[in-house]
Amino acid sequence: MTSSISLTRRLANVAGLLRGFPYFLHTLFLFTKSDFKTTIFPTSFLGIASAPVASIYRVPHVFFWTWLHTLQFCLSNQTVDPEEDALNKSDRPLPAKRITLHQAKVLRWLIIPICWRISALYSVETFYASVANVALTILYNELSAHKGHWIVRNVVNGLGFASFEVGATLIAGSNPRRMDDIAICSVLASFGIFATTIHTQDFKDVEGDRAVGRRTIPIVLGEAAKYTVLLPLFLWSTGLSVFWGLDLVTATIFTVLGIHVGLLYLWGKTVHEYQIAFYWYNLWLCCAHILPAYCRLYSAPYYRRV
Repeated sequence: MTSSISLTRRLANVAGLLRGFPYFLHTLFLFTKSDFKTTIFPTSFLGIASAPVASIYRVPHVFFWTWLHTLQFCLSNQTVDPEEDALNKSDRPLPAKRITLHQAKVLRWLIIPICWRISALYSVETFYASVANVALTILYNELSAHKGHWIVRNVVNGLGFASFEVGATLIAGSNPRRMDDIAICSVLASFGIFATTIHTQDFKDVEGDRAVGRRTIPIVLGEAAKYTVLLPLFLWSTGLSVFWGLDLVTATIFTVLGIHVGLLYLWGKTVHEYQIAFYWYNLWLCCAHILPAYCRLYSAPYYRRV
């Protein structure tokens, strides 16, 4: 009789876990929901476009590795400043009370060895990219680089995205131990893009950033900050068009798209308008990240053509 009761309780516990699993997965998704357009898609596209892709079956690996490391970053970021999300993003798991702060912090540190172990399955170089990603996450969030000078913040952001992209490119490529010259150039170009334009995400979050003491470019420079979007986007659009050897029609479309995004920021006044501008920016970013594929298929990098 006792053993029967014990078995019943165990089955009930298992059933409870199974019922809670979809809720848990949905909570993990919500941690990263807003980063699909800013990190997961652009980074995965760059990895696939930059590498000589080994197989179509590697594509899900690239997306999963990028999502897992994005989750690692988001858990860190959202547990460091939960009060900011309460102001700017109330649908995230912590302000929505889907998970406690203590539970999220435990999960934040438990996920690191998972990232490292999965990365090591591909190559030691992919493991190094994962280690760099975790280290830069700690520097940015726990060590408060995100609250420092905007130059420091932009550079650390750029390095963080580069670590994402190195890992994604290695996983996508035919050789997970090395990157060829096109892949290296694409990651370096992406670092430059993020280091000089990542503050596009800050225009819609001024209220929350000011509340937590963050000194972003829109807060520091005011109206002049809008020109720090328009000019870099124009320069990157024309520069990448030349570097990756785009034909005139493709280069014109890409450059016009960059100018359009810059003008949306220049003319923007409200949070909603900046949110729309940021969606367009991420579209431009995804286009910039797939240009190496155009180069591999139809052209050659600038340094090979001169």
